[in-house]
Amino acid sequence: MNRLFHIIRSTDVQPQPWKNGMGVTREVARFPTDAGSDDFLWRISVAEVNSAAPFSTFPGIDRQIVLLDGDGFTMTLDGNQQHALTTPLEPFAFSGEAAVDVAMAGGATRDFNLMVRRSYGTGAVRVCRERGSHEPDPRCVLVYVARGSVTTIDGPLQAGDAWLPDRSPFELAEDTVVLMALVQPG
Repeated sequence: MNRLFHIIRSTDVQPQPWKNGMGVTREVARFPTDAGSDDFLWRISVAEVNSAAPFSTFPGIDRQIVLLDGDGFTMTLDGNQQHALTTPLEPFAFSGEAAVDVAMAGGATRDFNLMVRRSYGTGAVRVCRERGSHEPDPRCVLVYVARGSVTTIDGPLQAGDAWLPDRSPFELAEDTVVLMALVQPG
């Protein structure tokens, strides 16, 4: 049985403009798969932030962002709350309605994004660094390899690859970090 449809290779994820046209993202997965940007229930992407462009707004969406590479940036939400997204692999949650302005800390960055429609449920990003075998959390909709390599029942994964898990365990090699996107329908 060919199960490779569970693996999403980084080389197969094409760049597309942000909703506001001011940046570039690579959509890794969305549910339902045929949904548009106004009716998805959850969406996972990797964005490239190259300048101090404001983020797109997503009314009714709860967002989680995780710095993958680069010096990061400081987010100013709704003109008053600031958050420095400068520590790699630390999730930060915020509302999709927020007006987010960005001040770059250095050069270009890449960040992992989970968006969940609030009326559908809740989402979180869990960071996993422990070498060895792991059972997927029942809420896990996607495993993203931030660093290192992972072995799955469907085949090996390298940094930048993602896996749509079933209930099969997966194995982290030494010095590997994965981001597990958790979605709980409400």
